[in-house]
Amino acid sequence: MAALTDSTTTISELKARVLTFVHERDWEQFHSPKNLSMALAAETGELMEHFLWATNEQSRGIAADPVKRGKIADELADVVIYALEFANITGLDVTAAIEAKMAANAKKYPVEKARGRSEKYDEL
Repeated sequence: MAALTDSTTTISELKARVLTFVHERDWEQFHSPKNLSMALAAETGELMEHFLWATNEQSRGIAADPVKRGKIADELADVVIYALEFANITGLDVTAAIEAKMAANAKKYPVEKARGRSEKYDEL
């Protein structure tokens, strides 16, 4: 089987793989929106832990370090897997949700006001 990559795999395929994995283990019974959102937050915290106390520049070095990169990738995978399973359980369409949010963000953060700035939309 060829390696799956971002450029060759759809979100739908990933959601199906996650759904199959969960179904084979009969884990749907544990995967309520509440539990999945909490698991997602916990895994996000574990991802953040790799960068705790690092400066912005140091965090780039940490992310590029070959030894640490595998552990960081594992945590990112956990975050995305829980997010995809959350979408599966709730029936949310990930692409539609992202598209709607990007459209809303484009209105809140117009390029001419937000380019190169980090202020929140109501402070631009």
